[in-house]
Amino acid sequence: MLEIGSADWPPAPIRTERLVLRQAEARDRAVFLELLGSRRVHAYLGGARPRAELERELPDVPGRSPGSFVVELGGAMIGLVQLKRVSGHHSPAAAGKADLGYLFLPRAWGSGYAAEACAAALGWFGGVLPGEPVVLTTQSANARSMRLAARLGFEEVERFQAWGAEQWLGLRPPATP
Repeated sequence: MLEIGSADWPPAPIRTERLVLRQAEARDRAVFLELLGSRRVHAYLGGARPRAELERELPDVPGRSPGSFVVELGGAMIGLVQLKRVSGHHSPAAAGKADLGYLFLPRAWGSGYAAEACAAALGWFGGVLPGEPVVLTTQSANARSMRLAARLGFEEVERFQAWGAEQWLGLRPPATP
């Protein structure tokens, strides 16, 4: 869980030029099922989970935790951005740091929504926990994710083996005031 200090959670919705980042609601459950069950979305994440398993295990309102934002376009959920501390990370360089993760529906790919949403979430994070770095891990085979990480200001720290593939770990230093 992300420790957000004295900041209230959830924050007011964050509005960008095209998107809204907000807390999950019950109406988002179907999109969570689609995201978590998609082979395309999970191609570099170890594979999708079976739909029946997701139906049983997913709460009525999934994604309700500090640092977890639903990404909405035109009133409909298209993805998810999360900032959280991951316990037991495979890389010591990531220990204790906030980790940025994101999932978007394939129909939302290629339009810059992930960059826009992640930049907004990182801006929020920098305001709530100024001076904290953020890490991002992706398979080194996921060239699109590595390009996005570079655009967001992440720099390669290391590559390591985990989850059956080579992983890329990037670090985004804290913004300077």
